[in-house]
Amino acid sequence: MSPYLAELIGTAFLIVLGDGVVASVILNKSKGNQGGWIVITLGWGMAVFIGVYATAKYSGAHLNPAVTFSQALQGKFPWEEVPAYVAAQLAGAMLGAFLVWLTYKKHFDETPDADTKLGVFCTIPAIRNPKYNFLTEFIATMVFILAISYITGPTAGIGSLDALPVAFVVLAIGLSLGGPTGYAINPARDLGPRLMHFLLPIPGKRNSDWSYAWIPVLGPLAGAAAAAFLYQYWLH
Repeated sequence: MSPYLAELIGTAFLIVLGDGVVASVILNKSKGNQGGWIVITLGWGMAVFIGVYATAKYSGAHLNPAVTFSQALQGKFPWEEVPAYVAAQLAGAMLGAFLVWLTYKKHFDETPDADTKLGVFCTIPAIRNPKYNFLTEFIATMVFILAISYITGPTAGIGSLDALPVAFVVLAIGLSLGGPTGYAINPARDLGPRLMHFLLPIPGKRNSDWSYAWIPVLGPLAGAAAAAFLYQYWLH
């Protein structure tokens, strides 16, 4: 499998399971309705686990432009491959979001609240304040990148369980830092599904909140850059 196809498939796994657990919890008449924040954060953690273990040997399982960006800044990934990786991640996120919509189509139809429908696809801040929303995404992504930078693989491979530490990091960030903005920490995770919300024929949907869309893109990239600098020149 080519690394670009792996990034597409891995990111699609991430979104179909991550946005899927959100849909299950917040859309009307779902069997998972009102499952709560713990279910959502656990589902996202497992989504990361599956995406990473499925693709790590083919592409390194970035699945996130912030990871790709930080790796390139540290000289661990060639800059000339960054655009193709990011394009694959964005395409995978869009594919995953489409599959979630297809799976929950009847539940979207049964959910009148337009904000809830948008919330399946992308992040919406609990309290809208661009400065602090940006800062939250910056901090959460910086913690994420620093944490995964310190993950050391075992001397003897443990197969798919190698992906568990990254999943635990995402679970911890969701539980601890996800409250203010919904912890995008991944530009593709937010922008790809937001584009699908804009494109799909969802009855009763609102606008796709483009005035906020820059925050879950630039906030994580800035946090990734800070983490790369700290790890490369100060902490490592």
